[in-house]
Amino acid sequence: MALNIPETCRACVVEARNTLWPIKEAPVEEPKHGEVFRPTLTASAIPILHFRNAVLGHHKKIATFQIIPGHEVVGTFFAMGEAEKKWQVGDKVGGPWHGGHDGLCKACNPVVHIPGDADPAEYAPFLCAGITAFNGIRNMNITPGDIVAFQCLGDLGHLAIQYVRKMGYRTVALSSIDAKRDVAMKLGATDDMGDSKEDSAAALHKIGGASMAVVTAPNRKVMTNIVNVCVPSCKVLILSSVGELPVDTSIIIHNGVLEAISFAQHQDVKYLIEEFPFDKVEEAVQHTLSRKVRVRACWSWTR
Repeated sequence: MALNIPETCRACVVEARNTLWPIKEAPVEEPKHGEVFRPTLTASAIPILHFRNAVLGHHKKIATFQIIPGHEVVGTFFAMGEAEKKWQVGDKVGGPWHGGHDGLCKACNPVVHIPGDADPAEYAPFLCAGITAFNGIRNMNITPGDIVAFQCLGDLGHLAIQYVRKMGYRTVALSSIDAKRDVAMKLGATDDMGDSKEDSAAALHKIGGASMAVVTAPNRKVMTNIVNVCVPSCKVLILSSVGELPVDTSIIIHNGVLEAISFAQHQDVKYLIEEFPFDKVEEAVQHTLSRKVRVRACWSWTR
């Protein structure tokens, strides 16, 4: 049963980049076939941050204005379109970011149930930041009990620390700011090791090194240095983008050599090579430069 739908509602309507965020009366349309209407929305502080950056021109993804900001919203259904079977008027739900739909696939059903007694402001951030941290961590397949290190303790970082700790990992906070380290420990971090490249790396390696490092700071230097706290064959979960990123991957991969050789030996994996004797080094080099070599030229002392 739908309530009387008003012709307008109060909304924040952004008219253009670098403008104010006024509260206006916005028109309300009745829900069409298969649509739902929820006028009571609570946007979290996170979409306010993203849209602030977009309106200021820091992000170029918003193509059109006017726009009502928010990509993590919680509200109560007020009316239903025809043929709606899943939801009822009065249901509390959350709606994450949405870039369009065709009405055919799973992604076209993004609305999720929110517990009736849940605080909308507290639950709204989980619709984007929460699922970003949660999915990223649980899909990395790290063994429970292993060490996970954190470089940033802000928006995504403070959620990720809680997820990691409650999933059973030893959780190490890396920060030079006392207040942030204190927050990390209160949220469940088991160790605090500062964030200087040499000190944190040495301290972490003394207790075994990190099997995974989680980076949420949009800082290229932070991301480049984080691999130094990791064990070989570790995983680095990057939850923030900074564009081009130089990383010394040898630290991450080199200790997989033993496993690669063992697997090749037992499963008959062959490397295609052409062997050259010790005194034919120049011939081997020229053959390689000619691009006629069969995959790899090998210089052998025993030939």
